[in-house]
Amino acid sequence: MDVPTAFKRIAIAVAAVIAAVLGYQHVPDLPDLLDELTDAAGTSSQTPDAPQAGPLPIAPEDTGAHYDRDDWPHWTYQGDGCDMRDRILIEQGRSVRQGGNCKITEGSWLSSYDGATVTDPGELDIDHMVPLAEVMRSGRIVDGRRVGPRHWSEEKRERYANDPEGLIAVTAATNRAKGDQDPANWLPERDRCGYVRHWVEVKHRYKLSADQDEARAIANVLDNCPGDQRE
Repeated sequence: MDVPTAFKRIAIAVAAVIAAVLGYQHVPDLPDLLDELTDAAGTSSQTPDAPQAGPLPIAPEDTGAHYDRDDWPHWTYQGDGCDMRDRILIEQGRSVRQGGNCKITEGSWLSSYDGATVTDPGELDIDHMVPLAEVMRSGRIVDGRRVGPRHWSEEKRERYANDPEGLIAVTAATNRAKGDQDPANWLPERDRCGYVRHWVEVKHRYKLSADQDEARAIANVLDNCPGDQRE
């Protein structure tokens, strides 16, 4: 028996004892618990959310997972009158100036998707590199069962939705053209290598899967990127 399998069996037994003691018929968060414990057992040299190299795990899209944008609290307060949107605009802009209550009054931003330079922050969207709906569809399959986003707590959904590592300021037009599509259906006009690398990093960070078409599109881009050619 390998270590992850043994670890999962121990987790199931512990959860069953907890349920019995508390009088529950089941433990509602058991799938997410198993997901986190299995990851911990298999990645002892890394933190659970550390970026990793290599291909993403393959799984059909989890079309049975319910998605509602309101379930993903975002643009949380960051202090000094700023929310996460403000923070991204400040960090990714040049010569950014602020007025009272973190109101951005001046600056310029380079939209990496289309190369446009923008001086009005109102013309920018803060894009989730891997869209929220795509995240919900990207649960892995472990031992024949879905794990991952469909079992995430609200706290973890909020953490993802406000993680600056997965947020980027781009023109509203390109963000809305992208929508919730993956690289099989949408790629930016510019820096496709950087875009796909970033996509893969975010998915690894949150232990997400890719469907077959998505994985093929990622490989097609990376095969033509400097430093990414495969044997």
